Amino acid sequence: MEERQAVIPAATATSDAAPHDGVPRWDATQTRILDAADDLILRRGVHGMTIAELSRRAGHSRPTVYRSWTDADDVVRAALLRRVSGIVAEFPEPSASRSALVDDVLRFTALFRTDPVYGRLLDEEPEAFTRYTLQRVGSSQRLILAWLARSIAAAQEYGDVRRDDPAEMAVMLLLLAQSAVLSHGTVSDLVSESAWERELRAALHGLLRA
Repeated sequence: MEERQAVIPAATATSDAAPHDGVPRWDATQTRILDAADDLILRRGVHGMTIAELSRRAGHSRPTVYRSWTDADDVVRAALLRRVSGIVAEFPEPSASRSALVDDVLRFTALFRTDPVYGRLLDEEPEAFTRYTLQRVGSSQRLILAWLARSIAAAQEYGDVRRDDPAEMAVMLLLLAQSAVLSHGTVSDLVSESAWERELRAALHGLLRA
């Protein structure tokens, strides 16, 4: 990837700025650039991402890209955040019970694994997946954590989820699901797909049970 530029652009509604509902927004120019970023990641991986190639594919100048993002790494993070935002949008209502919450988490992992961009990272660039999703809590993880915390709080009202801090429980829930997704390919010869889902489901229930 290209080195970080010396001039830091003005803040925009991208990777670290979001409206009150917690879901980020991108304008038409940023969306076109992120579409091009998705295409580059799918074709070349994150290591093939450069601002020069990105601007060429998006049909915008490099200064236009730098007005929203500081470097290619920043664009990748924004692209991944947009993918996560789209998955979280599939769950507009919080879970009503522990069973519903576990179902939602399992469905989330399925959508995550079949997302073309995240799927490519998991299959072909696991070290990049680790760097962008596990080495620090970024905007994508915070968006997932906020969704999980809301769902946990709602499920607690049903009475079958233990009443500890939803935000703290969300962290452990994310760690459990994230680790299972990252290790899925490693253990695919040891457990079937149905067994993997069954055991993950049991672990999630165990974590949440009142």
